[in-house]
Amino acid sequence: MSTLRFRRTALAVATAAVLPFALAACSESGEDSAAGPAAAVGTQASAPAADPSAAMAMDQPFGPACAGVPKEGAGSFDGMAKDPVATAASNNPALSTLVAAVKQAGLVDTLNNAKDITVFAPTNAAFAKIPKADLDKVLADKATLTKILTYHVVGQKLTPKQLEKGSYTTLETGKVTTAGSGDSYKVNGTAAVVCGNVPTANATVYIVDTVLMPK
Repeated sequence: MSTLRFRRTALAVATAAVLPFALAACSESGEDSAAGPAAAVGTQASAPAADPSAAMAMDQPFGPACAGVPKEGAGSFDGMAKDPVATAASNNPALSTLVAAVKQAGLVDTLNNAKDITVFAPTNAAFAKIPKADLDKVLADKATLTKILTYHVVGQKLTPKQLEKGSYTTLETGKVTTAGSGDSYKVNGTAAVVCGNVPTANATVYIVDTVLMPK
């Protein structure tokens, strides 16, 4: 019996002595092996899906002149989206000549009260291409001015996709043609869209670098 007890005691001591080293080895090995699968799972879980911003980009304003739009305030994209189109344009310094012409023609309420329209809005530089004497003459002739301004308005909201190849009747009753793709479009083959797809409360605005002239 004493021999058996001695052997059991010796076995217990040996086990107690070896166990911490075995546990330590298992712990180190466990950390390494756990780190691999865990890291792999973590990588898979955090792997980016298709970027939704790429799809959303098609719905955002585009064009080189968009960089000049204020980042905040009434003249920003967010600010313009809250106001009807004539009011929104009045908050954009690059459209001050257009706004003055709209007021001169008495079209502010007409544009602000219209629903779901598209406005091709010439910049100040676009009006500056017209000889001053000719521009002054047009501004003084309300009927001619109204004809020109309403030629820049289409009675539906147009998306960039619709601008790729289209022909649309304006409020003046004439037609404008559009062509292009990506972020490059032209109206009537000559007026380039410099900042497009700008939302206002009742319209989509495409700012252009040339005044459109009805036939």
